[in-house]
This record gives sequence, C-alpha cells and structure tokens, in this order.
Amino acid sequence: MNAPVTRRNAALSIAAAATSLAAPSILRAQSAGRVVVVGGGFGGAACARALKRADARLQVTLIEPNKTYISCPFSNEVIAGLREIEAQQFGYDKLAAGGIGVVIQAATGIDTQTRRVTTGDGSTFGYDRLVLSPGIDFHLEALPGYDDAASETMPHAWKAGAQTLLLRRQLETMADGGTVAIAIPANPSRCPPAPYERASLIAHYLTSRKPRSKVLILDAKDAFSQQRLFEKAWKELYGDMIERVALSQGGRVTSVDPTTRTIVTEFGNYTPDVANVIPPQRAGRIAGIAGVADATGWCPIDPGTFESKLVPNVHVVGDACLGGSIPKSASAASAQGKACASAIVNLLAGRAPDMPRLTGVCYNVVAPGYGFSLAGHYQPRGDIFAEVEGGTTSPVDAPRELRAREAAEAERWFQAITTDTFG
Repeated sequence: MNAPVTRRNAALSIAAAATSLAAPSILRAQSAGRVVVVGGGFGGAACARALKRADARLQVTLIEPNKTYISCPFSNEVIAGLREIEAQQFGYDKLAAGGIGVVIQAATGIDTQTRRVTTGDGSTFGYDRLVLSPGIDFHLEALPGYDDAASETMPHAWKAGAQTLLLRRQLETMADGGTVAIAIPANPSRCPPAPYERASLIAHYLTSRKPRSKVLILDAKDAFSQQRLFEKAWKELYGDMIERVALSQGGRVTSVDPTTRTIVTEFGNYTPDVANVIPPQRAGRIAGIAGVADATGWCPIDPGTFESKLVPNVHVVGDACLGGSIPKSASAASAQGKACASAIVNLLAGRAPDMPRLTGVCYNVVAPGYGFSLAGHYQPRGDIFAEVEGGTTSPVDAPRELRAREAAEAERWFQAITTDTFG
C-alpha cells in the first residue's frame, strides 16, 4: 500500500484524534469517582490526562516510581550519538498542575477485593477503577545466563536510561573492525521494528567513525515488520555492513555467558565486541501482583473497555496487553490510554462505553534524513483488536525526498505525542 499524500496531516492529527475518544458525549458523569493509574508512560499518563479532561470532578491519582520519564521512542538515536538523553526526559509537573495527584512511588501491592493500591512508602490509595500501564519486564527465565548483572556487560537498552548510555559508551570505546551483535527475541515484544532501526543507526555511527566494523543481527524470527523497507535501506546506505541471521538459519539465542560475552544460538556461538542482548519480555511486574497476567505473561483484556478478563474493575493499557494485532508501541499505548479513559467515564456514569477505534503509527529512522512509517487502524473483533482497512505503509521504491519528509515527520510526531502526554 502506498502512503497517501496527506500522510503528514494524518500522522500529526493522531494525538488529537485519540484525544477525542476521551471526550464522549457525556462530558460530565453523574457522580465523581476515584481512578488510580499505575505507570506514567505514554499509556498511563495519557489515560490520566484524558480522565481529568473528561470529568474534572474525578479524583485521578497517577502512581509512578520515577520523577522523570525517559522515552524509548528516539532512544536509538541517543545510542548512535545523534541525540542527547536529555531530549528523551519528561516530568509530571504539568499533569499535577492539571489537577492529577502525582505520587512518585513504586506500587508494591494491590488488593483487588478492597480496591486499594499500596506504594513503597506504605501509603494506600483507594479506587473505584484501577488502570495499570506497567509496560514490560524481562522474562529472564527464558534466556539462561541473562540477568541484571549480565545487563551491565551485555546491555539490553530496552528500557531507556542508564542502559541506553551504557550501550552508547560501549560503541564509542569499541575498536574499528569490531563486531556489534544484536540479539532479537520472538514476538510479542515492545516495538517490534525498533531492533532493526537500532541496527541501522548503529551502522550509521560505524560508517562514519569505525568503517571496518560490522553489525550482526541474531534473530528469533524469520520475518519482521517492514522487512523489505529495512533491507532496501541497509543495502542502499550500508552495503554489507549489516548481516542478519534469521530463525531458520540458527539465529535464535538460547543462552548467554556474560563472563566471556558469548552469545549461544542453536547453530553456533558468537563472541562480539559489543553484545546488545534484548531478552524475551512479559508484562510489567505489577501486573502479576494484581493477578491480571495469564500464563503467557501478558494481560488479556476486554478490547471494548480494556478491563481485565481476570480481575474486575482493573483495566490494562499499553505494552502489557494481549492486544491482538495492535502493536506494542508508544502511539498505540497513548490511543489505548485515551480510549480506556472514555470507557471508564461511561462506566462510572452507568452508561455503555463507546466502541473504540484506535490509530497507531510507527516511524523508523534508519539514518539522518531517511525514514519510513507504518500506520494502522484497529477495532475490537471478538476478544482482541484486529486491524481494519485503511492502514498505510511507506512505498518500498520511494525517492529519497519522501524518505527525508518521513524522517522530518517522525520528529514532529515525537514532539506532538510527548507534548500531548506530558504537557
């Protein structure tokens, strides 16, 4: 499918379109209620703001362990030296100024019978409806040898912050002629195209700084999102610098040894100079504490309301969801948070929620001035979200002018979604 001429306007209007979901025809519920939101990323913060905008009388509390949120979108540019980490940092002052109670503590316990959330300092917060937006944690049992200590040698950089900077330093200190290996897990995982964007931007860095080096992708998948676009860009921009070993070629990583920086696959071992190991993932820890994660490690939901199928009065948005075909991305999390807010306002008012229609867009920047994108529309179909007609992806054989426009649009999208989410 070719990208329409109006892609830029459509992409920039996503935040506004999703906001409209949070303002149903009933802008004021008949009675106020208490809503606690756990997790202040793109899903949780967007949900909290949408709730307060929909009904100013709602008592909305956002519980988040970190005073500063560090965005994963665009963090690959930090790794490649194209951006500083400060550009990824956002606070919660504007949410607090909008009447949201912001609690900088970790949620450590949830009693779904009494409807109370406990935080690390011993405080408790009652709720009528609870929203969990916990993001992802790592399923370390699925990757023998990998743990928090191993991440200091073989960084994942899949949660932006210190790990992002550690991987950047390792690239900076690697000798020219070295190998950077990126171990990519099977789906479901956070932002499936992002590891391939990372490989691209690392190759960009190496091309200009350490041109005799190479990037090796060890992949637990045979096919991946926007594969033709990535592979065309790699050939055009980086020649043979990037090598990918797919699942059927023995690319799935089965264990690691951080003491020797060895990555073990089904067909052989690799000892790269820099090892970026992205482990298998599951819903964030608080989802398990709340009892909303099933045997898959993810959270089944009612796609019409985002209410957990396992625990009543608890809703789950963002990466932690079992969402069907909707991707685990910042754009999707934001749209989910706003749609969830709309559903909660209706539920508290005793009215049937509206049927959500979500839009998600994913930009990939593989070099300065070279980007492409994928946009999709999603609606509930049975127990999950299914993609409906109208999605678009960048054409494979596009001129460089279009690639440059989409790279610029990606930056504008980031500015729009972060302003919409954090103020």
